[in-house]
Amino acid sequence: MTQEPELLNEYKSRVIPALREKHGYKNANQIPKVLKVVINTCVGSAQDVKEALEIAKTDLTTITGQKPATTSSKKAISNFKLRENQAIGAKVTLRGRIMYEFLGRLIKTALPRIRDFRGVSTRAFDGNGNYTLGVTDQSIFPEIELDRIKRNVGFDVTIVTTAKTNAEAKSLLSELGMPFTDKVKKVPTKPAA
Repeated sequence: MTQEPELLNEYKSRVIPALREKHGYKNANQIPKVLKVVINTCVGSAQDVKEALEIAKTDLTTITGQKPATTSSKKAISNFKLRENQAIGAKVTLRGRIMYEFLGRLIKTALPRIRDFRGVSTRAFDGNGNYTLGVTDQSIFPEIELDRIKRNVGFDVTIVTTAKTNAEAKSLLSELGMPFTDKVKKVPTKPAA
């Protein structure tokens, strides 16, 4: 039998009791958990779409350990030289053990490797307890060999949780180790006339 991922063990041993105490959950099924992680990339307006798509798929496979599905355009847009049903991206949906392994690598290894990293935004929740994080460069993952990068591939990482509110989801992700930045940018106000 394979060993459980470190983040899953941490969730079971430390995060569940902490969330139960913080939010006062009576039932174990009320405690939020991560359902799935969706990693999506789009090569859209690249000059050679087929080559860019193959590079993106290879990098996604290397990072996640799972073969990505190809995504297609829904409609034709002539200004972008886009035809309907044209392959323009790839996505991977991770669940279970693979999901916790990926989240552990993302939180503990990849995000700290970003230059001048000060934390991820707390404003990327969707109102239903899901969080989306944009990664601009695949080289932050240690699985990617830097000398073999042909083009930068950016992607979105969406973490889908069972949390009902953004506050519950933020508590869950914070307990799992997501490095949120709590600094809120203040908008300058006009002086009273």
